[in-house]
This record gives sequence, C-alpha cells and structure tokens, in this order.
Amino acid sequence: MAIQAGLDLPEPAYDAGVSVLGYIALVVGVLALGLVGGYWLARAGNRYEHKRSRGPTVADLLQRLVHSTNNGIVVLNKFGDVVLHNPRADELGFIRDNQPDARARKAAEQALDSGEWVAVDLSPLSKTTLRGRTPAAVLGEVRPLGDGFTVVDAGDESDAVRLEATRRDFVANVSHELKTPVGALALLAEAVLDAADDAEEVRRFSTKILHESTRLGTLVSELIALSRLQGAERLPELTTVEVDDVVDEALGRSRVAADSAGIEIAVDEPSGLLIDGDRTLLVTALSNLIDNAISYSPPQSPVSISRRHTGEFVEIAVTDRGIGIDPEDQQRVFERFYRVDPARSRATGGTGLGLAIVKHVAANHGGEVKLWSRSGTGSTFTLRVPQHSAPTAEAASAAAENSVLSESDSTDGAAAVETGGVR
Repeated sequence: MAIQAGLDLPEPAYDAGVSVLGYIALVVGVLALGLVGGYWLARAGNRYEHKRSRGPTVADLLQRLVHSTNNGIVVLNKFGDVVLHNPRADELGFIRDNQPDARARKAAEQALDSGEWVAVDLSPLSKTTLRGRTPAAVLGEVRPLGDGFTVVDAGDESDAVRLEATRRDFVANVSHELKTPVGALALLAEAVLDAADDAEEVRRFSTKILHESTRLGTLVSELIALSRLQGAERLPELTTVEVDDVVDEALGRSRVAADSAGIEIAVDEPSGLLIDGDRTLLVTALSNLIDNAISYSPPQSPVSISRRHTGEFVEIAVTDRGIGIDPEDQQRVFERFYRVDPARSRATGGTGLGLAIVKHVAANHGGEVKLWSRSGTGSTFTLRVPQHSAPTAEAASAAAENSVLSESDSTDGAAAVETGGVR
C-alpha cells in the first residue's frame, strides 16, 4: 500500500498542471473570440451607419418637398391652428405671425364639415403691406386630411389673372373697333341700293365702301401681326439684316402715301450697318413709324429718316413736324387702339395698332422704341435694335463714319425739328 501510494503521488501534480494550461487556453480563446466578435460587430455597425448616411429619409424628403414648392402649404388642426407651414405661405400673405388668414380658417371648417375640397380666394385685401408689395391674386384650395386636419394649398395666380384681364380688354377693344367699319359698310351698302338709279351717287358710295373695306382689312392684318408678336406664334429665327435694305423697303411701302399727302421724305446716306433680326418684322415696324409721321404731319412738311450706330445698338429715327404729342399722352401712344387725335386717325384710316406693333417688334429683337415730342412742334420716334454680333470690317468702318456724321447733324431732337432741319 505504501509503495502504491508512493507511485501514485506524481499523478495529481501532472493533472493540476494540465488543468492550469487548459484554463489559460480557455481564457485566451474567450478573449480572442471577444476581440474578433467586437471587431466584426464594430464593422457591421459602421456599415449600418454608412448606409444610413448615404441618403435622406422619407420624412426628410417630404419636408424638402413642402419647403421647395412654389405654392404656399399650411396644415391646420381641427381648431384652426397652424400645425406646420412653409416659407412660401408667408410670402403669399395668408400666414401672419403663425396665424392663418380668416378666409383660410373658414374654408378649413367647411372642408371638415363636408369632407370635400373647398376653393378659397386668399388674395391680399390691401395692395401693400409692411413686407412690401404682395401678389395681386392668390387662389387655393383646402383639402381634408382626416382626424380633424386640413391642408391649405394656394399659389400666386397674378399672371393668369392679369392675362385674362388683358384678354377681356383686348376682345372688347377689337369688338368696338371692328363694329365701326362693319356698321359703315352696312349703311353704305343700303345707300347704294337706294341710289341705284343715280350713277354719281353709286360711284361716291362705292368709293366709301372701298375705303372702309380697306381699313377693315388693314385692321384684321394688324391684329394678326400683333397676336403673333405677343406670343401666340413662334417668331422666325433671327438672321443678319442690312439696315439700308430695311429703310429702302419701308420707304417703298410709304412712298405713295407720302406723295398723296405732299410730304417730302429726306433720308440720310447709306450706313452699311448690320443687325440681327427678322427683316419682314423690322420693315413693318419702320413703315408704321413712317406712315404715322405722314398721317400726323401737315401737307408739304418734311419727314426725315436717319440711322446711326450708338454703343452696341443701331438706331433708326423718324422725325416729323406734325402736331406733336403732349407729355401725358407719350406713354400711352404705344397702347393698342390709343389715338392722340381720334378724328384725324379715323380720317386717315389709322387703326391705333401701328405703334403697339412697333413696340413689340423692338422688344422681340431685344431693343426698344424711344419717343421725343413737343406739342405743336413735332415728334421723333427712334427704333433701337442691337447691332449684329460680328460686324464686318467694312460695316464697322461705315458705322463709325455714319456715327460721326449723325452726331454732328442731330445732337438734339428739339433743335432739329424747330429749325426745320433733317434729323
């Protein structure tokens, strides 16, 4: 027993050593596993955060949508209080100090009661506010969202309202202007029938019928031209146009009227200037200015046409020694159907559209039409259009020479007209 016990003594010591090493290995393994697991968990968390940071949430997108829309958006609760709104609602004026317009609140109550959309006019009650000018017309609708909430969605309809007002005004003016020659034609036709046995009377009334029908045709043609210029149809592509050709063609159109009125038209020397534009429209505009000068000038008085290069523009001026235009009328002469002297205009067959066409032709070419006038002295209308973007050396030289001559000949419109000289 003692020998056996002595032989068995080393075994417990060996097992204890093995057990310690096992514990150490286990601890090391657990630590290693924890480190590896922590590493992969950290990477997974980083990937998740990276995915989250790659784009906005749906709520973010909805907020951006509401704030970026051109309409004013306001959400009201069942008590009519503002829950949220975008900055555009403040700009349109139906939210003030986080309080909705009374009209919007009333429309919201109606929408909650009926469950239907309700149209509402939120146009400013006053034209100006402390914030400055506000839109003239703000129209919107109120929609129920459920659970007592409503949304007010309104936009600035000022342009549409102004366009509709302009359209109604235009139709009313056209109807009035067309009624005059049409009524005259009917009366003259009856007069011809009554005087069928009198050849002289038939001839006289037939001449008047021809005059009225010509005036009616001119009115319709100018209405079509004005409609095209105001955007009903696309304008032709601009090409390089010689100013001298435009002046010559416009003079050709007006020569008969000038000869009939005994008006002498003086023209300066050819300029060689070039512009980018539509030749037909430019000729129409210039011939309208010339016809206007002839119509409002006394017989045997001079009308002059001059052209020059100033800065980046080419100017074609038409000067007359007619009745002139009072200051209060000078801004209105470019309106449709406006006439300084209605009696003279109707006697000469004027439609009241000529200067309106000139204004729109100039605007569509990136230019303008300027007016200098003095009552009883005369007027100068100047068609101002941008020059050709790449003029030739020959044209540039001619333009410079013409500019010097024009400056010396026409430094002041009033002096040119009062002295009877050519501007």
